[in-house]
Amino acid sequence: MTQVPFIPTRRRILSAAAGTAVLGTGWVGSALAQAKEFKVGFFIALSGPASLFGPTQKACAELAAEKINKAGGIMGRQVKLIFADAGGAPAETAKSAVRLMLEDKVDLFIGSHDSATREANIATIKGKTPYIYSPVYEGGECSPNVFCLGETPPQQAQPAIEFLAKEKKLKTFHLIGDDYVWPRKVNEQVKKFVAEYGGKVLGEEYVPFGAPNKFEEAVTRIKAARPDAVIATLVGADNVNFNRTFAGFGLDKTIARLSLLLEENTLMGVGAENSANLYSCMGYFANNPSDAAKAFKAEYMAKYGDKAPQLATIGADCYSALNLAKALFDKAGAADARKLAAASEGLVFNTASGQVTMRGRQVDKDMYLAQCKGTQFEVIKTLKAIKSGTACRA
Repeated sequence: MTQVPFIPTRRRILSAAAGTAVLGTGWVGSALAQAKEFKVGFFIALSGPASLFGPTQKACAELAAEKINKAGGIMGRQVKLIFADAGGAPAETAKSAVRLMLEDKVDLFIGSHDSATREANIATIKGKTPYIYSPVYEGGECSPNVFCLGETPPQQAQPAIEFLAKEKKLKTFHLIGDDYVWPRKVNEQVKKFVAEYGGKVLGEEYVPFGAPNKFEEAVTRIKAARPDAVIATLVGADNVNFNRTFAGFGLDKTIARLSLLLEENTLMGVGAENSANLYSCMGYFANNPSDAAKAFKAEYMAKYGDKAPQLATIGADCYSALNLAKALFDKAGAADARKLAAASEGLVFNTASGQVTMRGRQVDKDMYLAQCKGTQFEVIKTLKAIKSGTACRA
């Protein structure tokens, strides 16, 4: 099968991303002796099905590093970003991690990529270098020297399912996701939330991650089952193709959809004609109503202007991760794992949406439930200070 034609942004990304695993060094700030640099190995997906996020990730990271360097850097050292591709096989990304540790001697890893790659990186790094994992994920990550920023199912799926069940009176659900750790572990919790609110899961299925899926067979099964809603844990191009096919069958008129990784870049790919009755729940949207989000967007547009990649939560998380790094290392005063863990408890720091608090090496945050209106998100509920549901020991 051939893949559904994708948006021009993706073609530009894939063209720019072709090449080696380590994609180059982003230098921000004045030139200092190498020993005085604070080096960050920054893993983002610039190839594969999640590559549509890459330009925004890089732009947001560079904006944060520029601001941090103007404020004195991290522990008095200027930040140097070393970007590496995390869009391929997890084992390949882990090889890049080894190279960054041994050759570049990075002080910190930041990862904005899928959970399978996170697990491979953590197994490789073995806590020797601090690691901040920033995007939406399944929760429960408590490996040593790892700090998580992303939305978890209790923050994201639970309030969205409660809304669909209680306010929209929807009772039957079909689950579809890519076949890897994040969708499967998320859906273990989704099924509990559905049951908690008196609903029933009629079907559950997974597709190979990144394959040229067109989803006709899956959508045919959904049409026959006639659920009230579909909950999708699909990423990037898979998410685009599923939603296009779903609407092409006319199901968007009668069946609600909740996508747990739907942000502005993906929604543009889905298209206005395919986004009816489609919901998302994230910690950041580009039209987020918070004052902090408006200020972040203004800074971003001032730096990049008309050439700015589309702002989205995958990208904004990179900005937030570097802010966490500065707050965490400056408070700990050292790269020692125990000092960092102690410093993280109760740590308040700024993100693209506003201040958040880290507890148990996870983040309590405000969440935003949105309904798609064409290729825009309309925030219909703001949920304050939702706990992650994971608490790691110091």
